Amino acid sequence: MTDPVLAQLAAAYGVATEYTNWQGKHVDVPDATLSAILSAMGADASDPAAAIEDRRLAPWRRMLPPVRVVIAGHSARIDVHVPDGAPLEAWVELETGGPARRLTQVDNWNPAQEIDGELVGEASVEIPADLPLGYHLVRASSGDRDADMRLVVTPAQLELPGHLRETPGWGFAVQLYSVQSEGSWAVGDLSDLADLAVWSATEHGADFVLANPMHAVAPTEPMTPSPYLPTTRRFTNPMYLRPERVPEFIRLKRRVRKEIDQWHEELADEVAAVDSVERDAGWRAKRAALEKIYAVPRTPARKASYRWFQRTNGRSLDDFARWCALAEVHGPDWREWPAELRDPRSLEVAHFARANRRRVDFHRWLQWLASEQLDEAQAAARRHGMALGVLNDLAVGVDPGGVDAWRLQSVYARGVTVGAPPDAYSQTGQNWSQPPWNPDALADAAYEPFREIVAGVLAHSGGVRIDHVAGLFRLWWVPAGGSAADGTYVRYDHEALVGILCLEAVRAGAVIVGEDVGVVQQSTRDYLASRGVLGTSILWFERDYSGDGAPLPAEAWRTGCLGSVTTHDLPPTLSYLAGDHVELRERLGLLTRPVSEELAAARAERQSWLDVLRSRGMLGAVASDDDIVDALHRFLAQTPARLRCVSLPDATGDRRTQNQPGSVDEYPNWRVPLTDASGARVSLEDVFSSDHVARVIEAARGA
Repeated sequence: MTDPVLAQLAAAYGVATEYTNWQGKHVDVPDATLSAILSAMGADASDPAAAIEDRRLAPWRRMLPPVRVVIAGHSARIDVHVPDGAPLEAWVELETGGPARRLTQVDNWNPAQEIDGELVGEASVEIPADLPLGYHLVRASSGDRDADMRLVVTPAQLELPGHLRETPGWGFAVQLYSVQSEGSWAVGDLSDLADLAVWSATEHGADFVLANPMHAVAPTEPMTPSPYLPTTRRFTNPMYLRPERVPEFIRLKRRVRKEIDQWHEELADEVAAVDSVERDAGWRAKRAALEKIYAVPRTPARKASYRWFQRTNGRSLDDFARWCALAEVHGPDWREWPAELRDPRSLEVAHFARANRRRVDFHRWLQWLASEQLDEAQAAARRHGMALGVLNDLAVGVDPGGVDAWRLQSVYARGVTVGAPPDAYSQTGQNWSQPPWNPDALADAAYEPFREIVAGVLAHSGGVRIDHVAGLFRLWWVPAGGSAADGTYVRYDHEALVGILCLEAVRAGAVIVGEDVGVVQQSTRDYLASRGVLGTSILWFERDYSGDGAPLPAEAWRTGCLGSVTTHDLPPTLSYLAGDHVELRERLGLLTRPVSEELAAARAERQSWLDVLRSRGMLGAVASDDDIVDALHRFLAQTPARLRCVSLPDATGDRRTQNQPGSVDEYPNWRVPLTDASGARVSLEDVFSSDHVARVIEAARGA
């Protein structure tokens, strides 16, 4: 039984002491788990009673809270703590400048408190409902004391752009690294992304292309394969650059261009001989080519553009570039560096940056190029008729040894990792090995680290998919050394996080899609829908769980979602229909019930969908696997889902999954190239000329 005082402390910090698991059973969280997580949050779990009192008094020890996020059109109240009886003045300075807005004091009958030997009173001021959207500043003054706080005014609800308000749009979902063309260097790149967008828009009326997270990873070998375990979510993996598209490439001496062409040809031969995504070989050759281009003098306009990029991205860019240069010397995990280099503000880090100025600048320069090529891909997509263009994917977290964990050490919790509890598909749970935001520390930073990430990913796209969007509400924290099943949920201020997300979306003219699949509370889905954030509906999971569990009729699907038949964490549809996902999980030891039961459930699931398709006249009595795939996509086209997504592997007939949750190297996650049903590689040029691809597209469009 949980210690009641410890449970009270956990409640004060938003830590769940109990939950209902995926099988509907009640689970009490052990005291050891609660103590470990509370300690990671900065609470003294060894003396819960004293920690509860410290928690209660914390707001009284500061004049203003660090931040307040509100919704436009709604008034709000802010409590200000001043010496008892002292006068108070408070006002708002708008982000756009202009006259300050004086704040009116409202009744507050809370009695004064003795705080650290001083009698402190609480006054309240009203935030007016008519403030414009933006990041404003509240200032307060009382005698010789002054304080300020960030005030964020966010939109009540997002709206879809253009024709998407009336007519559903469709697009591809693509793991970009897996899609190679004649021009790419071992992995698909931003030029390939632009080409796919232009082709699908002009030939098939696509409105978007959803790409995997393109966040940066360590510039060392072996390169991290998972796009969901980046070193930072703020910057881009230069692996996705196309060297020949850099403007300075054309100014290389002919001899150097010929040398680069030779590297490209040799790499193509190397890649053709293996059945995997060759990130390391590709980056090795590409980096050598980019180093040659870096040495080319830039025109005055290009110099000015680069200086502007550096000013715009400021310290975050400098920290990133320094970390990359340090990682090349000391390895990709800052926790294993010499002690004096573990602090990004140390003199030793500054000395290293000066001594390695050119290498640091090389990594800054790569980010400038990535920003340009991301912009070019988005511009090409929109210019050719896409309503949204590129949709970027935002990973849920970062590598604990990476640059974000290094430069933002005070904001991340230590001694815990993020994951997911056991569920039907990953019955042993998942540990993603990522440090979580500390909710208090993130609020103390006025959510600036989160805002910076969101603004960065939306700067080059028409929208963003938020991986595990429920993490904005609560995250599954796992104490160090424990299994994924040993964790519990920690709550976040979802109104603040979702509000900032919506504000950045309005500024970028973008859409937000939340991946809300799996163990997600209905209240979470309802709140996101109320703010105009689209959900994610995957056909295999759309069932009438309140009734007999039968497939949900197309007409009963929600409108505000991105609908698809499958996703990157499931096998392509041909493979799913065959039950390959069950056999793979059995082979990897990821099942908690007999494989015979799992296979029987998979067969029943397949049959239930075949029955639905036949009842709707979409499938004959005798049907091939390809016929079933087409019919499932025609079913998707009959749903009211505002966005409809076609997985590129489904379109080519691929059978191998990109990722098996719950595994790392037991399966070649994120290292599988795009193929057809026979296992033969499919190039981007093959996609453009494939009748099979065209047929699946037309099915998804409802043609």
